[in-house]
Amino acid sequence: MNSMDISFLGGPRPQRGVGVVAPFDFALDRELWRWVPDEVSLHLTRTPFVPVEVSLDLARLVSEHETLGDGVRTLTAISPEVVAYACTSGSFVGGIAGERAMCEAMTREGSVPAVTTSGALLEALTELGVRRVALVTPYTVSVTRALEEYVAEAGVAVTGCAFMGLTRHIWKVPYRDVADMARTAARGATDALFISCTNLPTYDVIPQLEAELRIPVLSANQVTMWAALRRLGTRAVGAYQALIDPAARGGPVLPEGLPNVPGEEQQQEGPT
Repeated sequence: MNSMDISFLGGPRPQRGVGVVAPFDFALDRELWRWVPDEVSLHLTRTPFVPVEVSLDLARLVSEHETLGDGVRTLTAISPEVVAYACTSGSFVGGIAGERAMCEAMTREGSVPAVTTSGALLEALTELGVRRVALVTPYTVSVTRALEEYVAEAGVAVTGCAFMGLTRHIWKVPYRDVADMARTAARGATDALFISCTNLPTYDVIPQLEAELRIPVLSANQVTMWAALRRLGTRAVGAYQALIDPAARGGPVLPEGLPNVPGEEQQQEGPT
């Protein structure tokens, strides 16, 4: 009996690589992958462990240029086309100038374009035309204030904020807690909501919150992957996420041929 001819299957499709440098406590590799199209591979490396709780001190330690350079160097053997530093606090702790310097240090080491989570956040706010943003963080008050200052430095007003005061095990926070904080932060009029920290799970909660709050909802891992994949000229994957899915940009859409619900237009706020 002849064995089945499997030559028509060919080999695996060529992969384009995104190198990711993450802090030692990053626990959401699988969440990052969910934004990645099939023809792209993520290559993750972690910064060395330091026994410090999540704080501004830790943010400075995990984002030192030497540490970033070492991380990028570990990825050079697999030739990624772009490198991303996946840490929000580590990339906003030095303000806008500090974030730019981090990208330059990574590009110098890897000779490829570099993005960081906080740089990607500002890029996403610009893309969506956001002038006012609400913030959700798992951080302590001091780390949260540093994020507020970073956003304000970029000329975006912070309309509301909710934070959890956590210094460890952030990846264990359930979606329900993230959604509750989002509702608290977005009580005032605002253009968008940002959920900070790459160690906070957000993928599935984004479409739910966008439908409920009627504004774009951005998260740390989402903007990082969106910006990195944009450098490759390709799109992140995220159905019903306003940053990624054009169908989600215009808000809820009725199927063609259905009449508008009476009074619906009064509920839509015009530009202010």
